Amino acid sequence: MGAIFPILCRWIESTNTSVSRMGQLYAANIAGAVFGSLWAGFYLLRVYDLTTATHTAVAINIIVASAAFGLAARKHYRPSACGFTKDGGAQTGISARIYIAIALSGLSALGAEVMWTRLLSVLFGTTVYTFSIILATFLFGIGIGSGIGSILTRWTQRPQLMFGICQLAVAASIAWTSWTIAKSLPYWPVDTSLSPSPWFNFQLDVLRALWAMLSATLLWGASFPLALASLAARAQDPGRLAAKIYGANTFGAIVGALTFSFLAIPRMGTMRSQQILIGIACTAALVLLTPQSLRFPGQLYREPAFRWRGPLISGIPIIAALTLTATVSETPWQLIAYGRRIALMMYSDRRDSNTYPISVLYRGEGLNSSVVITDQSGLRIIYVNGNVEASNAADDMRLERIAGHIPALVRAGARDVFIVGFGAGITAGSFITYPEVKSISIAELEPLIPPASARFFRGENEGVLNDPRTRVVYDDGRHYLQTHNKSFDIITSDPVHLWVKGTSALYSREYFEIVRHHLKAGGVIAQWLPLYDGDVEAIKSVLATFFEVFPNGTVWSNHTGNSGYDLVLLGQVGPTKINVDELQRRLDRPDYSAVIASLRAVGFQSAVDILATYLGQASDLHPLLLGAQLNLDRNLRLQYLAGLEMNSRASEPIYHLLSSYRRFPETLFVGSENYIQLLRALLKPSN
Repeated sequence: MGAIFPILCRWIESTNTSVSRMGQLYAANIAGAVFGSLWAGFYLLRVYDLTTATHTAVAINIIVASAAFGLAARKHYRPSACGFTKDGGAQTGISARIYIAIALSGLSALGAEVMWTRLLSVLFGTTVYTFSIILATFLFGIGIGSGIGSILTRWTQRPQLMFGICQLAVAASIAWTSWTIAKSLPYWPVDTSLSPSPWFNFQLDVLRALWAMLSATLLWGASFPLALASLAARAQDPGRLAAKIYGANTFGAIVGALTFSFLAIPRMGTMRSQQILIGIACTAALVLLTPQSLRFPGQLYREPAFRWRGPLISGIPIIAALTLTATVSETPWQLIAYGRRIALMMYSDRRDSNTYPISVLYRGEGLNSSVVITDQSGLRIIYVNGNVEASNAADDMRLERIAGHIPALVRAGARDVFIVGFGAGITAGSFITYPEVKSISIAELEPLIPPASARFFRGENEGVLNDPRTRVVYDDGRHYLQTHNKSFDIITSDPVHLWVKGTSALYSREYFEIVRHHLKAGGVIAQWLPLYDGDVEAIKSVLATFFEVFPNGTVWSNHTGNSGYDLVLLGQVGPTKINVDELQRRLDRPDYSAVIASLRAVGFQSAVDILATYLGQASDLHPLLLGAQLNLDRNLRLQYLAGLEMNSRASEPIYHLLSSYRRFPETLFVGSENYIQLLRALLKPSN
């Protein structure tokens, strides 16, 4: 891909005017990239799968190659017609300045893209569609800017000066985007949950992305043809010129992406990182804006008229850097906490602020996520990337505890536990209460979360992080299982919401097969499944995929009365049997006092109470799941289904639909007649 652009540029004469055609080629390439990112994100991957998208890309390249061979057969390349020799070109000092400046331009562009994608995706909702929109918008601005820059190269006689002015304007545009994300967009009166169609929200996301990023991307795009024109000369090899400029820009882009992803944002945060970006753009302007850049061709810059201009020109980028960095504000904590619901939640906060003031206990921007922990009259919530990760609210506490207690009670004598995702640590803490548990391994992707949760949710999570049985590995849970041979009695998986990009990899058939491979004989998996922010097709996809691997799987609900919005899926390799009498005897043992205390704290007084959360099993739900789309690694269908329905308010209808299929599981529960009859009464089918 990188070789094609300089090869094509060899057909273009390397002059200040003709070089604009190089910029047009670059703009055309970017236009294709915009179309490709949207076509893949919104159609090929959503409707088909990764295989189809890959084959489509291969077919396009074959068509392009065939067309190129056809053109090459009809028109032969003649170097002399392009008028260049191997040597020649601009002065060495000027060349170095241009290469440094275009590399800095690429560095600031990709550093900004990393940062703005992170911030805007939180505001829009971190779906696969959001990332396609942000990428397409960013590329759109660069493509249009490259076209504008190509036009500028036709009439300007001082492209280096124009290049320098562009970089100075980039610094101002970065400040604009920073102000927009921190002070403007979060306060737009927008409640995306009101939209009857996700496509209307996508249109709004495009508008907001353009409002924030267009000015900077136009200037980055214009900088590329201006850099080419700054070094263009009739004796210059156009292919070599294009390759060097393109290579320097790409090298800077690589450095920018890596530096801001792995160093700047995790260590300094987005505010300081954006200030650094302004400094980088001003440095590029400082490199370019020299007395030489002001002279017309043939004019001597050593003339007295130019002597006083050096310090003045050098001072402009320095003053701009100092002034613009002072305008950058910290990202409001509400954006990190509330995400796409920020307008609605901030209105609610203002309304209730006098009665129920909110205090921010913790905020941090880590390698993978931004985290906020708040307290409002004792209600503590941990937010990650604009979503509620966990809280100590009664409903959440019940869900977080049954996700640990149900598998621990079903798998008697469990010793080794593996947990995917730390959250507030409440699910992990439920295993602390079991005397037979000897090791608790927790895989967490974001290093900020466990220490923060250990500090502010210590009472709720039983101090799990400080327990000698606990070991935290900072790794993707799926990757950890794939690269380790250890087997476990219990594996729980509590990822973020279904519509979040990447989450579907922890709900795929291949992931469940990996989990099954790492379960000991009689081992169980507990998988969280939220019913909110999704529609029935997404829920059916998860259930059908889970039961494909665990055909004897069961479903348990975190319900209040006759409604609920969270489920826990339980799977074993073989048939599951639960002896109610034996379970109650375990709970009555003295060494299980901490277990029963943990259960009673969330409303469960006995074994029957917790078993009454049973909602159904695979055989009951089979008619409902006919035709459901399986979530596979090659299609990750779940994130495309859920991403279109993240504003759905269908949790209650979905719960009632599932509960309507519930039948008393004759083969699941065994025990004395009293317990079985009591469970029969509690598990009557919902009307």
